[in-house]
Amino acid sequence: MRCRAAALAVIAAGVGLWSTAAAPAAAARELVVGSKAFTESVILGEIVTDTLREAGVSTRHQQDLGGSRILWDALLAGDIDVYPEYTGTIASELLPGLALSSDDAMRTALAARGLQMSRPLGFENTYVLGVRRAVARELRLSAIGDLRRHGDLRFGFSNEFMQRSDGWPALRSRYALPQSDVRGMEHQIAYRALADGAIDLTDLYSTDPEIAQFDLVVLEDEQRFFPDYRAVLLWRTAIDAAVRPALATLEGAIDTPTMARLNARVKIDRETEVGVARDFLRERFGRGEERAQPPGENAFWRYTRQHLLLTGLSLFAAILVGLPLGVVAAHHARLGKLVLALTGVVQTVPALALLVFMIPLLGIGFAPACAALFLYSLLPIVRNTCAGIADIPQPLVESALALGLPARARLRRIELPLATRSILAGIKTAAVINVGTATLGALVGAGGYGEPIITGIRLSDVGMILQGAVPAAVLALLVQLAFDLIERRVLPRGLRSPT
Repeated sequence: MRCRAAALAVIAAGVGLWSTAAAPAAAARELVVGSKAFTESVILGEIVTDTLREAGVSTRHQQDLGGSRILWDALLAGDIDVYPEYTGTIASELLPGLALSSDDAMRTALAARGLQMSRPLGFENTYVLGVRRAVARELRLSAIGDLRRHGDLRFGFSNEFMQRSDGWPALRSRYALPQSDVRGMEHQIAYRALADGAIDLTDLYSTDPEIAQFDLVVLEDEQRFFPDYRAVLLWRTAIDAAVRPALATLEGAIDTPTMARLNARVKIDRETEVGVARDFLRERFGRGEERAQPPGENAFWRYTRQHLLLTGLSLFAAILVGLPLGVVAAHHARLGKLVLALTGVVQTVPALALLVFMIPLLGIGFAPACAALFLYSLLPIVRNTCAGIADIPQPLVESALALGLPARARLRRIELPLATRSILAGIKTAAVINVGTATLGALVGAGGYGEPIITGIRLSDVGMILQGAVPAAVLALLVQLAFDLIERRVLPRGLRSPT
């Protein structure tokens, strides 16, 4: 807790400003419903949100929060209060190695972690493997074991499936599959790649409407490798009394055909998750009134403000820390190697992994995204500051020493001015990196231009993807232009280009 409080204090100003960009908090404690970055989870999140609101519980929905591990860590940290999950994922991925033989055993293990689990919602959404019908017919594929005869098939799995304990590594071992051309990709992109013939097989969710839309053949899991993935709800024990009666009404209320139909209405008919959830509650329970949308600004300006705040604050913090580190690295060779090595190591960590690492410390939302961008910005600033000072011609340094200038005066009057071009180049590089990398912040609820990009990928909506991608690209160009103008104004006259 001390570590978390200290980390939050470093970016307290940003968190304060962020409160104007995020959803407004209620006067009382507002419960947060989370959902993963796929359509079914978002629909269930909307159903849970409406159910709790109608029970008088102040609730908001934080959707598209990446995969299972992000939601799980956020729930344990108390940054979300309830989210939909699947029993197979809980047993094999979130609580591995416990040999959970029943739902009661699962509930006991969850209770030890301060969590509660509902009874099944009424449907199962298991992993299955799918191929195009033409491929299945040509190669006589009907079961997963048949894949052993065709080692040249190209597999493309969702990124999460590539790493899960109930995913590709264990599946390959169980069935002794020989395929080596295996790629990881976003789930919805895998569907498109399969339909276009770029890959031959991918992992599917059994309630996906695209199975029928693309006329895919589901291969039989003859060894029953995949466990039962019955949909349930997980919530924190601390809020049990407030939510249990309302959430109990959803137990057994959604059968498999109904869930598949709801998914199809969003992914194929292009209806909104909010409307689909409302219609379900109205048909099933006679409730689900039209949700009044609070007055607010245009979504584009909201994304823009969130993105600017996220990139601007993280860059400002990186400049404050990176410049002194660069100066130290330039003047102390051994320490400089250590500083550059550490900042270089941070740069090699994948952005999404770094975001996940931040969740136990900073929760979800603005804070972990800002901290990750801050760390990513350090290397170019530190390295260019160090290089700029180190590259100053030695006669100039010796002249300053001969004049008796103290160290601080040399730094302020000689070294920093002469290194300005290199320093600004490092800051510009960090700024451009920030603009692009900040789109991943939407996976932990940070908003910005990544929000429409992630939603567009999930719904295969190119127009929505462009709503985030185009402004992000334009912003990166504007940042470059702004730094070019700053360089002309700040750079000492003698160091400017003749043009």
